[in-house]
Amino acid sequence: MVGFGETYLVAFALAIGISELTAGLMGSLPLLCGGVLQLVSPRLIRTLGSHKRWVVLCSSIQALVFVPLVIAALRGSISGTSLMLIASIYWGAGLAGGPAWNTWIGTVVPPPIRSRYFAFRTRSSQAAVFAGFLAGGFGLQWASQSEQLLTAYAIVFGLAGACRVVSVAMLVIKSEPTPIPANMRSIPLLSACRHLLNEGSGRLLLYLAAVQVAAQIAGPYLTPFMFQKLGHSYTQYVTLISMTFLAKVVTLPMWGHVAHRIGPHRLLWIGGIGIVPMSAAWIVSDAMPWLIAIQVGAGVVWAAYELAFFLMFFDAIAVEERTSLLTMYNLINTIAFVVGALIGGSILWILETSYVGYLVIFGVSTVARGGTLFLLARVPKIETRNDDIEVRTVSVRLNSASLDAPVIASLPGEDEHEGSR
Repeated sequence: MVGFGETYLVAFALAIGISELTAGLMGSLPLLCGGVLQLVSPRLIRTLGSHKRWVVLCSSIQALVFVPLVIAALRGSISGTSLMLIASIYWGAGLAGGPAWNTWIGTVVPPPIRSRYFAFRTRSSQAAVFAGFLAGGFGLQWASQSEQLLTAYAIVFGLAGACRVVSVAMLVIKSEPTPIPANMRSIPLLSACRHLLNEGSGRLLLYLAAVQVAAQIAGPYLTPFMFQKLGHSYTQYVTLISMTFLAKVVTLPMWGHVAHRIGPHRLLWIGGIGIVPMSAAWIVSDAMPWLIAIQVGAGVVWAAYELAFFLMFFDAIAVEERTSLLTMYNLINTIAFVVGALIGGSILWILETSYVGYLVIFGVSTVARGGTLFLLARVPKIETRNDDIEVRTVSVRLNSASLDAPVIASLPGEDEHEGSR
């Protein structure tokens, strides 16, 4: 679903005639819907009496979202507002179900086999996402040459929806030993805010939110820039995004060893400094070899940043509180995501979405990222149990920008005696 569908939503918006500015916001503004919906998910889970039922419901909604996308592709038209609404429902359902899945899976997979299970699951899901992305991209490239592009989009979205239906079926037959864990706590909104904003973790959260704002000034608009200003084909688009994805996957184990030796706090500095120039690098040249090098570099440094962030952030969250606190974190994160996108969109609007306008937001994003280092300097060294670090890539999502900080959909639960993963 992610490979065939999610990664091509912005490109589809451009192909069907949506403006560059609206298409850019398509990859960011809908996330706010997910952040808001997550606020009610803990209460709805208790109403349903099951994490599984909530996850199945959210996943089913995601599958249905592809129906209007297929219809729009076959008709050859859809308004920007309608497409934004569809994307909002998609991301809302996906993000709202994430924390619940996180709690549910922790009750399904026994601690002794978790590491091996999730390592295998991760490799399988990464391979599937990458295969879907490549197949979709090359199919769209062929269709664009034979003037059947929108028909190809209908097929790609149909396949994405069908894949989600299969996923829902697999979720339905999965067991749920403990529908509602006895020690599960639903933390009130204000309490969750105080928990996340206390001392060291609060400073870390402020830094992460600032990075998200800085990154999203440029991130959502990279796909419109590639297609509309650089005139890239789908083959070139797939190549560039693939480079970042592969670089993340390949280097995460290496960064895991680095984190074990020097600690997550120092690794966060490596990633935090490394991501600063990645946006401005697009100003230097639009030659394909240079852009490939940029994307590889972006994958490497974002992998370091994201791993350090996970190791530091999750160590402070108890398993029984994770659903509520993840919900609150994701709301803050998505608000920062949208704020950054609106800043970049405003600059583009003022500069009439010109080529120079895109270069300006790339530069502004880099300056803003540099400014976040002052916040990073205020983040204390949060103690993590990193004596048993084992890297398992929880979610490396293909995304058009490859400039964005992560939104947490899920993290497999850990036994309190397992140590930090």
